[in-house]
Order: sequence, then structure tokens, then C-alpha cells
Amino acid sequence: MEPTRIFSAFSGQKLLKRGTAQTVAAAMKRALENQRDVNFAIFDDKTGRRLDVPVAETEEDLASIIREAAMPSRPRAPGRPRLGVVAREVTLLPQQWAWLNEQEGGASVTLRRLVDNARSKADEDKRNAQAASSRFMADMLADQENYIEACAALSNANRAQFIELTRNWPMDLRDHVRLLAEPAFQPVR
Repeated sequence: MEPTRIFSAFSGQKLLKRGTAQTVAAAMKRALENQRDVNFAIFDDKTGRRLDVPVAETEEDLASIIREAAMPSRPRAPGRPRLGVVAREVTLLPQQWAWLNEQEGGASVTLRRLVDNARSKADEDKRNAQAASSRFMADMLADQENYIEACAALSNANRAQFIELTRNWPMDLRDHVRLLAEPAFQPVR
């Protein structure tokens, strides 16, 4: 079972609310009741992507729209869709194809096994954190001082440098990108 999805809603440079879709929707509705002309930027914390979310009539509708906006679109491609298999092209040299075909289970099984063995959960968490942080920074912080240098520090997993370079960024945005980036700085086993 996938853990509960967490979202963050910003109004300008201020964090309005971080939490489940329902929690964020409730905070957005309260903000709209207090001030009619509010612009929101809503992010999926798992991916760092900004969600295109129109404001709905009810809190429940808004929460549903947020959840749906975070759902990945499924490509329609050849393969075995019911199993989650998507066919794509792989280019290898003839001797590589020969070796793959000699392996137990054939080329597809061997390639899947090689990919699964090559990546670990820690590596994947680190890459996902870097990607989510990078997307959020590009969307909300690209005009900040030291942006390029902070991107490089994130990419190089240099936590101390990243913290220093982001020190003068707007507080809520800075704290959020640091939160998203933290797994990217963890050592890989």
C-alpha cells in the first residue's frame, strides 16, 4: 500500500498548508472565505510537480481534484497493459543480444532482473528527492540568488553547501525545498 500522498499549497511565497488533499483543500477554502482574490500554487510533495487545480465549489470536490491531478497519466503503448508492461525500444550490439538470449528466461526477463538488481530502494529515494526538489526549485525559486549553485549542490548531494546557498531564500519556500531535498543527502548503502 502506498503511503498517504502529501501536498503543499502556497499563496505567493507563504506556505498555506502541507498535508493530505483534504487538509490542503480545507485550508484553501478557509483562505478563500477570508480573502476572495487568492492565487494558489499546489504541489505534489512526492514529485515536486505543480498541480493544475481549479478551485471547486466544495472542499470535498477540491480534495478530489487535487488527488486526481496528482495521478500519473498512463501512456498507451504496446505491451501488456494489465501487467504494467510497456514495450519500448532497446538498442544493443549483436553480441549483447546473443548473450541476453542465452540467459534463462530470455532477453526481457534478464533485462528486468538486471535493472531491478542495479537499483536499490535508497538510490531510488535519493533520485526521487533530487527530482522533486529540482522541480519545485525551478517552479518557485528560479529567480533567487544562488539558484544555479544550489541546483549543483543538490545534484552533488552536498547538504552543507545547499543549506548555505539557500540561506537567504524566502523562509517558507526555503524550508519546503530543504524538506523535499533531505532524502537526497542521505548516504546510499
